[in-house]
Amino acid sequence: MSETKVALVVGAGDATGGAIARRFAAEGYTVCVTRRKVEKLKNLVAAIEADGGTVHAFGSDARREEQVEALIEGIERDIGPIEVAVYNIGGNVKFPITETTTRVYFKVWEMCALGGFLMGREAAKHMLARGRGTILFTGATASMRGGSGFSAFASGKHALRATAQSMARELAPKGIHVAHVVIDGAIDTQFIAEMFPERYALKEQDGILNPEHIADAYLMLHNQPRSAWTFEMDMRPWIEDW
Repeated sequence: MSETKVALVVGAGDATGGAIARRFAAEGYTVCVTRRKVEKLKNLVAAIEADGGTVHAFGSDARREEQVEALIEGIERDIGPIEVAVYNIGGNVKFPITETTTRVYFKVWEMCALGGFLMGREAAKHMLARGRGTILFTGATASMRGGSGFSAFASGKHALRATAQSMARELAPKGIHVAHVVIDGAIDTQFIAEMFPERYALKEQDGILNPEHIADAYLMLHNQPRSAWTFEMDMRPWIEDW
């Protein structure tokens, strides 16, 4: 098998996930990116390849155990050892508590928490055999507090944070760095531009999170020496009220 270093990004969307994938590709990692529909990765793949990077795209549902198992086993077998695995799936929805259906609550939990557990578990199986590796989870403001109307999202993100804490305490003594990143603030995305134009206007003042700068922090976490591993990092624009 190739000694290629692999960075896996589950949930490689158009903003944060894509930026993380591009950043690791620029560092010489072979990047494996996933979304539920592989065709949505076309632009990201083209951008990485245009910059001289190596990338493999996969259509995979992070909520389905058999798909996550097959994804990670296939990467390890056919591409190379996963050195860093990033879980970057959200699920941010807002409903009054009386209008939050069981279906919505369960689906958001699957996206936020179950998928992170599955990716982390499967990645850890291979990393433990090598005694090294990094597992990174993307959190949100809702990881720390439940806002009005966000019972489903906050529950899922709290669960992901707790899973990350448990994994970090179990795996760190075995050489695996697990970290949870709290993204507290609006990110420079098309969604924010369209839905919150006043907030997006703060971009010129560095008032919203730049995905490229978030990606720099993920790379830094992966490169940290084990004498000073960070478990939790929170990032927000300088003008964010917190």
